[in-house]
Amino acid sequence: MKNIIITGTSRGIGHELAIKFANAGHQVLAISRKIPQTLLGNENVTCLSVDLSNELELSKVTDFVSKSWKQIDAVVHNAGALILKPFSETTQNDFENIYKVNVFGVANLTRIALPYLQKGSHVITISSMGGIQGSLKFAGLAAYSSSKGAVITLMELLAEEYKEKGISFNVLALGSVQTEMLEEAFPGYQAPISANEMADYIFNFTLTGNKYFNGKVLQVSSTNP
Repeated sequence: MKNIIITGTSRGIGHELAIKFANAGHQVLAISRKIPQTLLGNENVTCLSVDLSNELELSKVTDFVSKSWKQIDAVVHNAGALILKPFSETTQNDFENIYKVNVFGVANLTRIALPYLQKGSHVITISSMGGIQGSLKFAGLAAYSSSKGAVITLMELLAEEYKEKGISFNVLALGSVQTEMLEEAFPGYQAPISANEMADYIFNFTLTGNKYFNGKVLQVSSTNP
């Protein structure tokens, strides 16, 4: 059984993913600002309330891992922040808030995990089709989509930097999935894939994807958006 860190577990894909790993017998560190009652009481899940935009709060993760785990087998960077606003109305603060979660949070948590990652460990970042160069873009998502492009490059770089240690870094660029975040970005739009269905895909990719991929960006999308 594996030790797996998942962020953004209070709702949507991250929540479904934590349940799937726990039910399969894996040990899950579920990180989110709000702790869902549905994860409490599960013997395979440890919930930590952490604001990923605040680097100091990540010390909670360091404390837990150093005391409870000897290794980390997988990290799923699923948490994300979104703002829907015309670019001309955005401020530097708007961009900083999005990047603190979507980029800096990913970088900081990965740095914390590195001493516990070993040959065969897999780090997955959940990005977006909006972060893919040349993909269809949508007005109002400048901060969000550009941040998702940034973590793609970050994971490609880390795959190169740590390939000799056998640690894999991959990105899943998701299309539309029926989540609360999708509703915030595209009110009223109905996605063809549920959060539970996408969690199934990510569950399997986390456990086996590093056998076939490293430093790759997989576009997991059948529709636009």
